[in-house]
Amino acid sequence: MFLSKKFSAIKSSFLIFFLSLFYTLLYNQTFYQKVLEIYPFGFSNIIFLLALTLVTIGLLNILLALVCYRITIKPVLILLTLICASSAYFIDTYKVIVDESMIDNIFKTDLAEVADLMTMKFVLYMLLLGLLPAFVIYKTPIKFTSFRQAVIEKSKLFGFSLVIIIISLLIQGSYFASFFREHKTIRFYSNPTYVIYSLGKYAAKFYHTESTAYQQIGKDAVQITHSTPHKIMILVIGETARADHFSLNGYDRLTNPQLQMQDIINFDNVWSCGTSTATSVPCMFSFSTRDNYQAAKALNTDNILDVLNRAGIDIYWLDNNSDSKGVADRVHYENFKTRDNNAICNPECRDEGMLSRVNELLASQTDKDMLIVLHQMGNHGPAYYKRYPKSFEKFTPLCETNQLDQCSQESIINAYDNALLYTDYFLHKSIVLLKQYSANFQTALLYVSDHGESLGENNIYLHGLPYFIAPDAQKHVPMLMWFSPNFAVQLDKIINQRHGQLSHDNLVHTLLGIFDVNTALYQEELDITHEN
Repeated sequence: MFLSKKFSAIKSSFLIFFLSLFYTLLYNQTFYQKVLEIYPFGFSNIIFLLALTLVTIGLLNILLALVCYRITIKPVLILLTLICASSAYFIDTYKVIVDESMIDNIFKTDLAEVADLMTMKFVLYMLLLGLLPAFVIYKTPIKFTSFRQAVIEKSKLFGFSLVIIIISLLIQGSYFASFFREHKTIRFYSNPTYVIYSLGKYAAKFYHTESTAYQQIGKDAVQITHSTPHKIMILVIGETARADHFSLNGYDRLTNPQLQMQDIINFDNVWSCGTSTATSVPCMFSFSTRDNYQAAKALNTDNILDVLNRAGIDIYWLDNNSDSKGVADRVHYENFKTRDNNAICNPECRDEGMLSRVNELLASQTDKDMLIVLHQMGNHGPAYYKRYPKSFEKFTPLCETNQLDQCSQESIINAYDNALLYTDYFLHKSIVLLKQYSANFQTALLYVSDHGESLGENNIYLHGLPYFIAPDAQKHVPMLMWFSPNFAVQLDKIINQRHGQLSHDNLVHTLLGIFDVNTALYQEELDITHEN
């Protein structure tokens, strides 16, 4: 009532223009920082910055005018303001890019992971840049006109915006040509223009997924040999582990003290399918390669677990992460992020808690080959200090907050490396457990992380950048294998590939090779157990 009494009603076109200006100037700190790194202050550069600002405002005017009508204007603007505020926080704090992959991550993140991202800085962003402007929009009276007059007003706004854009492009044509050709990635930080674009792409992909018929593949899958004793493999999907922080790969800190005592095969040149869990996990289990992977298609197509299950292999997915991202929808799935299933929660439920269930499965004396997938919580950020028990706090001082930009890089790395120590312990304990059953089964373990992590290098944190601009820290992942002495596999052929370039593309075909499953889907050249 306060605003409606104090101010007279305003035209919708004026509100749209004002908010376009507001969004551009107040929600783009990182965008302008990156622009200024290339075009520092100077007379000619200032003119370009002004032209760039006017083009952005003009584009927003046109976009908002297309979706803002009598009924939709306030809901759209309020929702966009809240999206802009939250996007600005993550872009400014972690230097992430809000593309369709990041949006997919957001929708697939559970409450515990959301809680790790909540900070006082986030609250302030949402309060000052989100809720307060949204309240003002809600209370602002809008002068509605006839349909004919509304069309005229929108036409004027369209025309005015187009004139601004065209004049700006003409005056600063050479600058814009260079900007769009040589610095394409900077526009990914534009808020909310790129966020709106990404939301549109995500919505279109979601619609395509929902309308796509499910496809069964690998119907010809058959196990060639039925091993005696039966084969049991633990496949550990790591979370946010980067290869260059594994001492097995030459890192100067001893982050793998227990694994180095095991007779493992370590692979030091392995690359992820994506830079986020929501992309990498479905991709590594699909029969697509990273180059032709499509999320919508993968979600509606059989993956390696379906094919192995069809061939007669028992599949179990035990999850201490958010979920399987659709991979385990058709196989046996158990959630270990709850005290109901996980006996080791102090207070966070630990990856180690999954091993009691593994022990139960192994003790059941299965009459089939078995694949047990363990999906780790691993090094999930930004609260790395929560990912391990106190006894693994070897490297100090620690960053004990989820506001990484307020910590020194040393303290961030210390907390991250402590979490790797816990993964080392977890993998070691998994191998020890398998050894206990090696007399009755052929046992094996394969570990590979879903993606890596940025720890403040070049002021970049976390992960999820588009693959082609992401640093190697987000793509170069650790991988290792262990086999019991009685496992029917040619170790020399696997050992010969320790330093060769491998990727998530190799996983499905390696699993087919290990379990002796024959199908037309199998590509021998991607099977690590087969030397090319």
